[in-house]
Amino acid sequence: MRVGVGYDSHRFDSSRTLVLGGVAIPGFPGLAGHSDGDAVAHAVIDAILGASGAGDVGRHFPPGAQEWKDADSMDLLRRAVTLAGERGYRPSNVDVVVITEAPRLAPLADRIRTRLAEVLGVSVDAVSLKGKTNEGLGWIGAGEGLAVHAVALVKETGSRES
Repeated sequence: MRVGVGYDSHRFDSSRTLVLGGVAIPGFPGLAGHSDGDAVAHAVIDAILGASGAGDVGRHFPPGAQEWKDADSMDLLRRAVTLAGERGYRPSNVDVVVITEAPRLAPLADRIRTRLAEVLGVSVDAVSLKGKTNEGLGWIGAGEGLAVHAVALVKETGSRES
């Protein structure tokens, strides 16, 4: 078993739809980014890739590459799981913390956990999602954006896919 840590942050962008963990959340500004800006997916991608020794999201999906412009980050996560599999690892569980003043994540947590579990190929109870505020401090507290921390555990499959 191996552990990886992921992090991502984005500024809010009112011209976009907010997407977290593959779930569109109307009524809130979206996140700036080259892809769809899904910071939850990006942090989990980094955690999965890191745990499997495969680098980071920017290495595999460079932010300047036209092919990833407005990409669905859940597709990128699916590709990261495939990359981990090619190195002989599969996700076991993930733990995600979203730091934002709004939206409140508790009402959305089950939908986001379900979506992440589907893409990761794990059961819903292997995905944890927590929302925290920054207590009004800093750029997050000022409502300028949000940040996400993720930890992933991957299991060795015993063989490398080719």
